[in-house]
Amino acid sequence: MTAAEILLAAVTLQRAGELVLARRNTQRLLARGAFEIAPGHYPLIVAVHLAWLLSLWLLGRDHALNSVALLFYIGLQGFRGWVMWTLGSRWTTRIIVLPAEPLVSSGPYRFLSHPNYVVVGAEIILLPLVLKLPLVAAVFTILNALVLTIRIRAENSALAASRGIIVRDAHV
Repeated sequence: MTAAEILLAAVTLQRAGELVLARRNTQRLLARGAFEIAPGHYPLIVAVHLAWLLSLWLLGRDHALNSVALLFYIGLQGFRGWVMWTLGSRWTTRIIVLPAEPLVSSGPYRFLSHPNYVVVGAEIILLPLVLKLPLVAAVFTILNALVLTIRIRAENSALAASRGIIVRDAHV
C-alpha cells in the first residue's frame, strides 16, 4: 500500500466510525424526545462528502504526500476531537433539537457558532492538498460551501426556534 492509500483508508474508517456514532447518538436523542429539523438536505451533504472521498481515492491513491499539509490535517483532527468531545452524546450529522436542553456553549462553542463546519471545511481543502490535488480542493470547497449555506440556515433557524425566535424561510 502507498502512503496515500494508508491515509485514505484511515480517513475512510474514521468517517465510517463517525457515521455509526452519529446514528447511535441520533437514535438516543430521538428516544429522549428530540426531533430532526430540515432532513431534506441531508442526502445532499452525504452525496458531496461521498463524492469528495471517492475522488480522493480515484485521483490521489498513488500520489506522494505533501508533508506540510499533512501536519495541518493531523492537527485539525485534534480540533475535530474537541468539537465531538464537547458535544458528547449530542454530536450527530443531522440537525437534532432536544427541547428544553440548553445550547452547548463550552469548548470551541465559546468561540465559534459552528466549529464542526470549520473543521469539515478545512478538511475538504486540506486532504486534497495533502494528496497534491488542488483542483479537487477547489471544486469540493465550492460544493461544500453551497451545501453549508443550506445547512447553516436550517440549523440557525432550528436554534432560533428552540429559543422562541421566529425566523422566516426556515423550511429546508
